[in-house]
Amino acid sequence: MMFKILLAEDDRNFGDVLKSYLEMHDYDVHLAQDGQEGLMFFQKDKYDLCILDVMMPKMDGFSLAKKIREKNLEIPIIFLTAKTLKSDVIEGFKVGADDYITKPFNSEELLLRVQAVLKRSQKAPDPNEKLKEFTLGDYNFNYPHRILSYKNEEKHKLSPKEAELLKMFCLTKNDVLNRSDALLKIWGEDNYFTARSMDVFITKLRKYLSHDTNLEIENIHGNGFRLIEKSAEQD
Repeated sequence: MMFKILLAEDDRNFGDVLKSYLEMHDYDVHLAQDGQEGLMFFQKDKYDLCILDVMMPKMDGFSLAKKIREKNLEIPIIFLTAKTLKSDVIEGFKVGADDYITKPFNSEELLLRVQAVLKRSQKAPDPNEKLKEFTLGDYNFNYPHRILSYKNEEKHKLSPKEAELLKMFCLTKNDVLNRSDALLKIWGEDNYFTARSMDVFITKLRKYLSHDTNLEIENIHGNGFRLIEKSAEQD
């Protein structure tokens, strides 16, 4: 299977080098020279992965990623950036990044990250986890459809990572969910960048579950998190 990649990079020489290198390794790469052209490509074709430079004319990489996420919650996104500020990294994960590569980097590093992200995105569901629906206080969580419902009224369509993380919380309810276990299973890596990404997703889940005061996602310092259903603990 040949994976199709959207590469948005305004430095034409650098973009051509990356495009040629990835094509040498059997990827079909479409190179856009700014964010608007990248969006036009994405709207006209289907891709398996997006690699987006952050600083681009007409539309920056973060803005392009937001537009892409409006159309597709599942496609993996890798950001390329010369910035190393933590705030920029966190902003990237907030808009749905799967990985973040800081320039300068060598082509082999990019190739390995592309392979890892695509492998995670193609991962089959775990056949040992048969439960598909969960009840959390006043919420119902339909895992296959990624729908979180509050009293069968207000509904949220979760992203794939949000759904995977909430399922792990459901399976370990009132027990500690080890941070490293969750990172390795959902993100494929346990490092600073994936940990910051996970923190963003935890914040989102807390917001989704905020209507039921009996539910709380608690930080367990140095270990992970715990989804507490207070009424269940009192029974």
